[in-house]
Amino acid sequence: MNRHLSRRQFIVNSAAGGALLAAGHSIRARAASPNEQVVIGVIGMSRGQALTKTYASSPLCRVKYLCDVDQTRLDGAVANVEKAFGYKAQGVTDFRHILDDPEVDAVVMALPVHWHAPLSILACKAGKHVYVEKPCCHNPREGELLVEAARKYKRVVQMGNQRRSSPVIQEGIARIHSGEIGRVYYVRSWYSAIRESIGKGVAAPVPDHLDYDLWQGPAPRKPYKDNLIPYNWHWHWHWGTGELGNNGTHMLDIARWGLQVDFPTGATAAGGRYRFDDDQETPDTLVVSYDFPEEKTIFWEGLSCNRPGMDGPLGVTFHGENGSITIGNKDYTVRDRDGKVLEEQDGPLGDAEHRDNFLEAVRANAPDDLNAEIGEAYRSTLLSHLGNIAYRTKSRIHCGDNGTILDNEAAAALWQREYEPGWEPVV
Repeated sequence: MNRHLSRRQFIVNSAAGGALLAAGHSIRARAASPNEQVVIGVIGMSRGQALTKTYASSPLCRVKYLCDVDQTRLDGAVANVEKAFGYKAQGVTDFRHILDDPEVDAVVMALPVHWHAPLSILACKAGKHVYVEKPCCHNPREGELLVEAARKYKRVVQMGNQRRSSPVIQEGIARIHSGEIGRVYYVRSWYSAIRESIGKGVAAPVPDHLDYDLWQGPAPRKPYKDNLIPYNWHWHWHWGTGELGNNGTHMLDIARWGLQVDFPTGATAAGGRYRFDDDQETPDTLVVSYDFPEEKTIFWEGLSCNRPGMDGPLGVTFHGENGSITIGNKDYTVRDRDGKVLEEQDGPLGDAEHRDNFLEAVRANAPDDLNAEIGEAYRSTLLSHLGNIAYRTKSRIHCGDNGTILDNEAAAALWQREYEPGWEPVV
């Protein structure tokens, strides 16, 4: 099959299976036996190469496919697996090969954010379980649809917020929930980095090894520029969600988890693109405040071009009546009311544990056993979107039930996006 498929060719070639997908009667993946390996395909070979290594290291699964629209990167990933694990995974540039294979139980995906929810929905409809990297959606409406798809097709869908499975972070959260630092009402979260300028890109021919049309997928078409792929799409609203969605989702997930809140009543944001004069659209400096009906507040600070953050490069501090607990990358620190350190604990980040939690849930067909089931993951991702929407509209966001935006037409317009015709996600 020609890997450089136009959108029209993609739709025509999918027509035979499209009606089945829409009806939820596509080629179904077999049910993985509790005593069998879970057969997976990994889609997206940037962050996906690290995920491939994590999954291929587990005796619970077998990596049958690797997929990327960049043939050069795909070839390198296939070679790396063969060298590290002694077998050759099948390399494909078109993810439909994976969805059409009835032997495949699950897909693991680390794609540009504009693909996360649409492809996850297609995978659910094809009978596959899904591990999708954060953030799980490009906009709030996609997140709602993804949760709906997981429920409708009874799929195990987990987001890559691996700290949910870290034993040491679970312990720190349990100590917060037990009341060790008293009633907790305020959380500070942050992420800081030193990112360089992305420059000002120019129009250029699409490289022969890249299927740019398939890379764009559900996003309305834009000309290729030489500073967009493989990473700088993060800083364009058309494809990405900025630092708040990219890394903020991790920290906000921990904050919401520890504070035991669901949907906010409102969000306020301030910041800008200050450091460089380049093509980046998303802010390099951003602060967001979220209020919750339980009289609790979460504060976020994102610094893309400055360090340190509030207390190290990243973290979440829970402030309670009797002290505080700060959760870092894979550790936590307990302090008294005066800020004196009482205890420090360190442990694994949670990658292997998160993988095993997903694979075991797939083998048992038990979504409720997940540490980051998609309904819970979407609530955290929504915080990132609401912060970005508040920033983009320069307005205070007021939220109703389920985080929906009230009385703000400009903000509500960003709840969903426009799609390339024929690519709209449908459950």
